[in-house]
Amino acid sequence: MPPSIEIAILLLGVLALETHRSASALHIQQAFASPNQTNNFAVDPVSRKVYLATVNTVYQLNGTLSIEEEQRTGPVEDNLLCHAPQLPQAPCEHPKSLTDNHNKLLKLDRDQGVVLVCGSVYQGFCELRNIENISEIAVEFPHQGEKTVFPSMLNIAANHPNASTVGLIFKSHGGNTRLLVGATYTGAGTQFFPKNHSKEDLRFENTPEIAIRSLNIKDLSRLFTYDINPSEDNVFKIKQDVKTKNKLNFVHAFMQNTYSYIAFNNDAKMGHKESLPNSILARICLDTENPRKPSGPESRKLTESYIQMPLQCGFNGNIYNRLLSVYPAEIPTEDGKSSEPYLFGVFSKADRKSALCAFKFGDIDEEIRQGRRNCSNSPSSDVQVLDSVIQGSGAACIQKGNLVLQPDQLDCGAAHLQHPLALRRSLRAIPLVEYTGLTSVSVDNLTLLANMTLRNQWTLKLPASEAVHHIMTFDPNDRNFLYLMTSHHMLRVRVADCDQWTSCGECLGAGDAHCGWCTLENRCTIQKECAQGLLARSWISMGEGPQQCPSMTLTPPEISIAADIKDVGILINGSVPDLVNSRVECEYGPGVSTAATVHLDYGPAQIQTCPLLPRENYQPILPGTDHLTVSVAIKVNGTSVVSGSFIIYDCERTGAIHPKTSCVSCLSTRWKCYWDPENHLCVSNKDESKHSLLENAASCPSLVASEVPPSPSEMAQDFTLSLSNIQENEELECDFGTGQRYEATWLNSSTVKCSGVILSTNHRSQVYHLNLRRKRYFSGNGDDVFVDSPQPMRVEVYNCGVGSSDCSQCWGREDQGHLCGWCENSCRPRDDCQPIRDQCPAPEIHKISPLRGPVEGGTLLTVQGRNLGRRAAAVKVSIGDVPCTLLPELYTVSVEMVCVTGQSSHERTDIVEVDVDQSGIGPSKESFSYLIPKLQSLEPKKGSRAGGTKVIISGENLDIGSQVRVKVNNTLECTITDVSPFTITCPSPASSQSQQTTAQFIFNGVLYTGDNPFTFDSDEEDGEPHKGHFPLEYVEDPQFFTASKEKLIKHHPGEPLTLIINKGPSDLELMPEEYSVMIGSYPCNISFHNDQLFHCTINGLLSSNENELPVTVQVGNFRHTIAIVQLGGSELAIVVSIVVCCVLLLLCTVGFAELQTDMTDLTKELNRSQGIPFLEYKQFVTRTFFPKMFSDYEKSLVQPAFEYDGLGPRVLPETHPLLQDWQENNTTKPNVEEGITLFSTLLNNKHFLVTFVHALEQQKDFAVRDRCSLASLLTIALHGKLEYYTSIMKDLLVDLIDASAAKNPKLMLRRTESVVEKMLTNWMSICMYSYLKETVGEPFFLLLCAIKQQINKGSIDAITGKARYTLNEEWLLRENIEAKPQNINVSFQGCGMDSISIKVMNTDTISQVKEKILEAFYKNLPFSQWPRAEDVDLEWFDSGSNSKVLQDLDNSTLMEDGRKKLNTVFHYQIPEGASLAMSMKDKRDNTLGRVKDLDTEKYVHLVLPHDDQNDHKRSHRTSHRKKVLPEIYLTRLLSTKGTLQKFLDDLFQAILSIPQDRPPLAIKYFFDFLEEQADKRGITDPDTLHIWKTNSLPLRFWVNILKNPQFVFDIDKTDHMDACLSVIAQAFIDACSISDLQLGKDSPTNKLLYAKEIPEYKKRVQCYYKQIQEMPPLSEQEMNAHLAEESRKYRNEFNTTLALTEIYKYAKKYRTQVVTALESNPTARRTQLHHKFEQVIALVEDNIYECCSEA
Repeated sequence: MPPSIEIAILLLGVLALETHRSASALHIQQAFASPNQTNNFAVDPVSRKVYLATVNTVYQLNGTLSIEEEQRTGPVEDNLLCHAPQLPQAPCEHPKSLTDNHNKLLKLDRDQGVVLVCGSVYQGFCELRNIENISEIAVEFPHQGEKTVFPSMLNIAANHPNASTVGLIFKSHGGNTRLLVGATYTGAGTQFFPKNHSKEDLRFENTPEIAIRSLNIKDLSRLFTYDINPSEDNVFKIKQDVKTKNKLNFVHAFMQNTYSYIAFNNDAKMGHKESLPNSILARICLDTENPRKPSGPESRKLTESYIQMPLQCGFNGNIYNRLLSVYPAEIPTEDGKSSEPYLFGVFSKADRKSALCAFKFGDIDEEIRQGRRNCSNSPSSDVQVLDSVIQGSGAACIQKGNLVLQPDQLDCGAAHLQHPLALRRSLRAIPLVEYTGLTSVSVDNLTLLANMTLRNQWTLKLPASEAVHHIMTFDPNDRNFLYLMTSHHMLRVRVADCDQWTSCGECLGAGDAHCGWCTLENRCTIQKECAQGLLARSWISMGEGPQQCPSMTLTPPEISIAADIKDVGILINGSVPDLVNSRVECEYGPGVSTAATVHLDYGPAQIQTCPLLPRENYQPILPGTDHLTVSVAIKVNGTSVVSGSFIIYDCERTGAIHPKTSCVSCLSTRWKCYWDPENHLCVSNKDESKHSLLENAASCPSLVASEVPPSPSEMAQDFTLSLSNIQENEELECDFGTGQRYEATWLNSSTVKCSGVILSTNHRSQVYHLNLRRKRYFSGNGDDVFVDSPQPMRVEVYNCGVGSSDCSQCWGREDQGHLCGWCENSCRPRDDCQPIRDQCPAPEIHKISPLRGPVEGGTLLTVQGRNLGRRAAAVKVSIGDVPCTLLPELYTVSVEMVCVTGQSSHERTDIVEVDVDQSGIGPSKESFSYLIPKLQSLEPKKGSRAGGTKVIISGENLDIGSQVRVKVNNTLECTITDVSPFTITCPSPASSQSQQTTAQFIFNGVLYTGDNPFTFDSDEEDGEPHKGHFPLEYVEDPQFFTASKEKLIKHHPGEPLTLIINKGPSDLELMPEEYSVMIGSYPCNISFHNDQLFHCTINGLLSSNENELPVTVQVGNFRHTIAIVQLGGSELAIVVSIVVCCVLLLLCTVGFAELQTDMTDLTKELNRSQGIPFLEYKQFVTRTFFPKMFSDYEKSLVQPAFEYDGLGPRVLPETHPLLQDWQENNTTKPNVEEGITLFSTLLNNKHFLVTFVHALEQQKDFAVRDRCSLASLLTIALHGKLEYYTSIMKDLLVDLIDASAAKNPKLMLRRTESVVEKMLTNWMSICMYSYLKETVGEPFFLLLCAIKQQINKGSIDAITGKARYTLNEEWLLRENIEAKPQNINVSFQGCGMDSISIKVMNTDTISQVKEKILEAFYKNLPFSQWPRAEDVDLEWFDSGSNSKVLQDLDNSTLMEDGRKKLNTVFHYQIPEGASLAMSMKDKRDNTLGRVKDLDTEKYVHLVLPHDDQNDHKRSHRTSHRKKVLPEIYLTRLLSTKGTLQKFLDDLFQAILSIPQDRPPLAIKYFFDFLEEQADKRGITDPDTLHIWKTNSLPLRFWVNILKNPQFVFDIDKTDHMDACLSVIAQAFIDACSISDLQLGKDSPTNKLLYAKEIPEYKKRVQCYYKQIQEMPPLSEQEMNAHLAEESRKYRNEFNTTLALTEIYKYAKKYRTQVVTALESNPTARRTQLHHKFEQVIALVEDNIYECCSEA
């Protein structure tokens, strides 16, 4: 780790801050207001002049921003398409107009005495003005009459107000002044250039992006030229064709050592990927004046030394990807002996958030050296040659053998090395501070010693909307001031306001790095303002910390008033300078001081002595106190530097102010006192003549306290007292504080007795304190003197006649020691009651509460009355025969008691009885009712994770418990806010996760378990949940966002504000009154549009000290700020933050270094102009009905065939024998037609058809494929009568349900093994086609395109089909194949289109390239009309116009491991932007078939096949092929999944939703039919119905469609797409399942991939089924009308005759069995159906094979 270093950083940005910050604001010392917009400024450190360039004017200001000179620079007559008028013979035919001159560059060259001023007019022309007087031209250029002036000498800066320019002036090796300029290209093809004028672009040839130009004013002929001498290369120019990919937006150019650095953003990448950095730092080696090694080259070449690297501020998706401001600074190291250079940068991202990052130049240097090494010695993907630059050396890094680069070559390159270079890996930094709206950074080099925190921030009020320019600079003569520029102001700002801190601790704790404590002036200052600031230890910096503040220690710290001490010693700690030759005094108050003597004047501590003042000069000690605190300050040369205090004490007063414990107090004080027992005085020093002084408090004479029993008032009594440390026979008196004293007589050496003491009281009880007074002794001021009583002695006297209103209360006093008795109806001392009768009257109950409680008991019952017993132990309470347990702590003798009700076995109402020992029983007038609480419901059933959902429990008798509690999930308390007999309301507690929980109810500590209080012991039947547990599901918190998801909403104060707020999908059933929206502190009125959308309106005026008000939505405890309303027109503030930070070594681990494709990226590419290539209905039907070609007629399905014409291939329409447009070649005989017609009539007879199907299904050789074929033929034959078809299907289904219900009903419809199951599949296809096309088609097609796009983002092995990006682990290309995307330009002969640019991978085979080209040209046509890759030729024309036909295999094909390696783009070395031509072949050559069909033993593309027998062959080759760890390639699956997730969600949403305008009637009808059948058979298990529905629709229809998109669309379904779709289909299947996924570490990845989403999808499926169930039921008439409409829509589409003929073949084959079945069916026999069937056979049989050949 490098040493921790600390820095103070000033950040400025446009930002409104909290008002409480403004207490410590920055101060604008001087300001200059510009009428025009400011552009640049510069400060001259020598003259302190400030030069300010604005639109059309430059100003020369003095150091305090007063104007000295000004010069107009515009507007001028100009045109962007004209050369500068300074160019001799440069006429311009374009009209010129008055154009503002925006300053692009302002640089000072003090050595030559000039200011360089470049503007946007005249193609970026520059002037050299006088540094002493800006209004004067210093050098005329071009010189009068100068002929050899070139445009490149005039076109220097960018010629557009919004294009960037940076520059710096330096001295070259020969002493010549040079100018380095970076300017954004503004020529043709950019947004800065007028459209349709590309031939008049004056910028490309004349204005390179970066150039080093001559600035030697002695050599005018070469001024501003970059053609300085032939050996130099001073230009960095980007090629014309890649300008659009390199939109350089320059931020700053600066010097560091001998290098120049240029920081810029590549705006071509902005918005492309928010997560990737676009900020770049480039370095160029300069020929500076610094001494050079003699071995070094004579001159540097700009492009040879040029190298760039990305800068990344932030990590893991939180990347600030746009650089705004940079500042290089030398930061002192921790030891303070050296410094280290750092580059600080302010970066921002799209949401206005910004951050400050710091990069070490040492790291930059090391990255550059490593990059050059890698380029020469081990070419890797970390570094590449910038082939976009005209002056570069070539396209790639080349291995140069064992070349050892010299240090100079590592730093600056060389002619024989590749150049210029670009490092691919970003230099990364963690943000030191993150804030909104930072724009600029400047660094002051202050050494600090604190941890990495944002120490403080101060505001600076500025006029509204004035942004701060990205360059700031400290005043070179006084770094406590900062020059900064806003859009219309030049400001000089004081960065520290130290005077506001008045103490050293405040000063150093304020966090202002510029402020420190000036010790000898006793004030907070900047170091420069501390007169002795350069003297050691005289100015304490923030980094040294408050612990260095001066402090003092005095010796002795306490002085007796009686002591004879003349001086006090003072030790000064902390940071104080040596006080040699200074006037040092001790000050005791204003104007009262004594001269100090300094004894030790070095090191960290200093010792002095100060004479004390005479005693009479001090303030007197106040009455009631025993000491005085004296303040003393050390003054140095008249200024107080440090202060402290000492104490003067008086022991005599210590004894006097505690008269009852005078000795103990005297000997316990913190200073030293002694007790004189003879005189009973506290003294401060030992007098040698007195040897009897006490020093220990334990030896003090004292009274030992003892317990005395209470005594009645007015009764005489004696007290015997124990004493310690008192001489016997001393005269003492007992004193009770009443004025009456009683003589104490000695009984022995430690005991005295006071007799006949009479004490009285008018209160129930009173306590007197007994003290012993010394007779004949008085203190100095005449007070009594007492023996010490360390523990006061208490004497209690009571009066029976007070406070006892009844018998029980009177006798009850016995427990307190009061001997009272009840006689003559009053309470008296017992001695006065003769005879004593201690029995009291029976108890009386006046009131009980509450009057109701639960049968479980536990209610706290309060009973009030009279004579309710003398003590708790003597009382019993009962309700009827149920005991109520008394709580002694809540018992008030005789008048009130609280008991806990017992448990009752049933509901009842009884009186309360109190039974008191010896007094009898007292009944209550009121009755107490035992009731059973009944809980009926809890609403809502779902709550937000944040808690606060208003839960309402309904029932009866809910308020009867003393303690009612609601607990959630056994542990969380739901705090009850309202209880009534019928409802309990409480806000739900928060939950750490989404989960199913239960709410429980506890009455008086007993868990509620239902109507019967004892059910909790009984077994639960059938696994039913406990009655006391109500389900409460915690779901994810709701999501809210504004209509267009914007985070910042601008609003003018004074206008009404309405926001549209969307609520994301949520399971919460929220009521409108549960929402609240606040804008700042203003409540917003809400009106609901629907569940998902509401308006929030504020009609009043929004006014606030804040510029930005958060929009906060609250639901329960969930609070979320969704946007900020920015109030325009009010003041904005700049924030200046001082950050104290420590730069750490970054340890970076390679984890997710994989391509992540943005959704936006993908959606952008899915913009297909021709719409979606749906197949026609008839093709959809034939493909779904006959997915595999089983029977003969299907084999004759005509493949699409091509015809060639001048426009390329033309496809013939696809057809099928069962379609009406099928062309039959032969004619049919009339009797056969008649037979088929009769057969058709039979099939339309329900009895015949059902019997016919069952008869065939009973035959063992009637296989599953025959059953499916028959079902599909029947569907075609009966397509015109769907109502009849549906009734047949239902009849057959009823038979199927009967058969399966007897076995396992859950297995029904699981497969397609019967005729009716296939009929159901076909029925679903017909009924769902419209919904499929109108609702599901688009999201499904987008998903397919997305899958294809994502697969094509990486390499795909042409032979194995494996790809870098996939969803299917088995199809994942696990090897790390180096692949780069590149663009090629392709023309297609005969296609009538211009050439188009196509993105391919350099690993693509030629066939893969052809497929991508064909897709680009034919994307607006259905796939069946595309030519195939085998039908086209591809030619490449290289730069020499030579052409080459590209093929997968040719003479140049290489061998790998005994296999031919297919040719790729990389194999042919096809460069970026190459031109290719595609043409149709005259005839297809069959030398190489489809690549995926090639033998893997003979051919290879990217990877060798993974079979065990080949492992040993490859072992020696595996070293260069990197095998990837499983975690890495599994992240690629997740990355692909993440990219496709939105498309998949949209698809599932479309499948599982019910549009209002197109409800799925067929589904409703069929699901109702299933429910009806289940009811009839008593099947009540909901799981069975769920399975039936799932088997009928999702698994039977949707999964089939998901796996076979070619049934719906005219597209190419590749094997790889099929593999991805199988994963998606599996996720859909899992979503429809009722069983939970049991996943472990060994589960297949294809299941694990969507494990997180499956629970959510399951909810959607269940919700969909529920919605279908809640639809209004369909009558048979409505359904028949719907089916008739479907039949009508597609009538005459199908060849029903052929379908009937095919069905007849089955009838003929099983003729006997069909006849037998018809004869055994009574209804069929009655209607002679078997005869009619025989008649059909007779008619058709003789010539069926001739007349109906299998077409």
